[in-house]
Amino acid sequence: MTKLRGGWMFGLSCTLLLFAAIARPLNAQTFTTLVSFDGTDGAEPTYGYLAQGVDGNLYGTTLYGGGTGGSFCSVIGCGTVFKVTPDGVLTTIYLFCSQPNCTDGGSPQAGLIQSTDGNLYGTTYGGGANRLGTVFKITPTGILTTIYSFCSQTNCTDGTSPYAEVVLGIDGNFYGTTFYGGANKDQCFDGCGTVFKLTPKGTFTTLYSFCSQAGCTDGQYPVAGLVQGADLNLYGVTLYGGSADSSGTLFKITPSGTLTTLYTFCTQFVGNLCIDGAAPTSSLVQAKNGSLYGTTRGGGTQGQGTVFKITPQGTLTTLHSFSGTEGEYPEAGLVQATDGGLYGTTSAGGGSTRSGTIFKITIAGHLTTLHRFDNSDGAFPYAGMIQYTDGSLYGTTIGGGANNGSGTVYSFSVGLGPFVETLPGLRKVGGHILILGNNLTGSTAVTFNGTAATFTIVSNTEIKASVPAGATTGFLTVTTPNAILTSNKPFRVIP
Repeated sequence: MTKLRGGWMFGLSCTLLLFAAIARPLNAQTFTTLVSFDGTDGAEPTYGYLAQGVDGNLYGTTLYGGGTGGSFCSVIGCGTVFKVTPDGVLTTIYLFCSQPNCTDGGSPQAGLIQSTDGNLYGTTYGGGANRLGTVFKITPTGILTTIYSFCSQTNCTDGTSPYAEVVLGIDGNFYGTTFYGGANKDQCFDGCGTVFKLTPKGTFTTLYSFCSQAGCTDGQYPVAGLVQGADLNLYGVTLYGGSADSSGTLFKITPSGTLTTLYTFCTQFVGNLCIDGAAPTSSLVQAKNGSLYGTTRGGGTQGQGTVFKITPQGTLTTLHSFSGTEGEYPEAGLVQATDGGLYGTTSAGGGSTRSGTIFKITIAGHLTTLHRFDNSDGAFPYAGMIQYTDGSLYGTTIGGGANNGSGTVYSFSVGLGPFVETLPGLRKVGGHILILGNNLTGSTAVTFNGTAATFTIVSNTEIKASVPAGATTGFLTVTTPNAILTSNKPFRVIP
């Protein structure tokens, strides 16, 4: 087995297509395995989140499977892009390495994001014109366009091998990280990683090369994606660098490329343990209270990972240290659901099979284990979850399932009701947004914190609206024939 990102890559199989539906009520909770991958339709869905498309389907990627690629990916395939309905009907819409020499990319480590133009965007770790990764867009019907191939600049100063998804900025550009490459190869073999900006038309800018400071105190090897905060700055983590123990950092970077290290992990000790956490691998989430929340796969009082809170000014609080029984080694980030709780996964621990867990943690730090994977329903959830607009949580596992461990897609209901989601979550007055939801046909009103807006119903799952004059920051509501749906988070009106 080959170790990758702190996890284990599991064997693949090419058996017959099979969807497994395993429902297990846990009090008011229901877990359902929607898809078990079999290799031919993809294998080992990757570390990124699923994306809710404007058509109401869920979109994601698999690291392997699909059966293309020749010697580049051997017989296992270079990965796929898939679509799955909320009730579990899976369609493979793209096989990577379908083009000669894999110029379309291969082995995507990250998930996809839905953009306001109706397309989905993602990255591949390998392939492309220089075999060192790509950024691509893909239509919901599976037409893929490579926007950028990494290592297109001399000495790969533009970065190589992106592990993480891109994020759509308020300015309409995409921002992301690469694990390797950049300007500082004297500090790291193959470079220490970068932060980049990319326009939808492919104009590329390297914003920052890590290890620009002596001793790599600014961090190295960013493995996670970025999040744009309410202050319009971008926030992220590095896997290594920072302190003498090289246990990673939390950073803020402006859209123009000025980087500030907010926190260096492994600066608090009890014995040999980094009780403040070590080796963060996941993107952050900004909660409604303005603080950022995330996980580390190492450190804590038991050395098995943590959940933390950090303010935009850099004050860190460790909320929970994992001990194994409630899960261990969280690789994924968190999602704040409509009940205010933070939901996440651990990649291991929890039960007799040690196959990982789903947990909920309050913003005050009280953690409850909600589900323990047992291989049959999936194993090793390296990816985080999203909350779909019907209220349920959806995620993937890289192992387990009904087909010799090729991974799963699952849903997890905790009894939360439907809502609407805005894309993006902040705009100026006059700006256009998308509203995602369910059963939107026949809607009669859209309001921004009480101010009525003009809108167009595109489909049962999509509305287009404009931010009206006089709108202020607050929740958006949509009046449908059956209910008044509220946005899952406040919509921010910016100057």
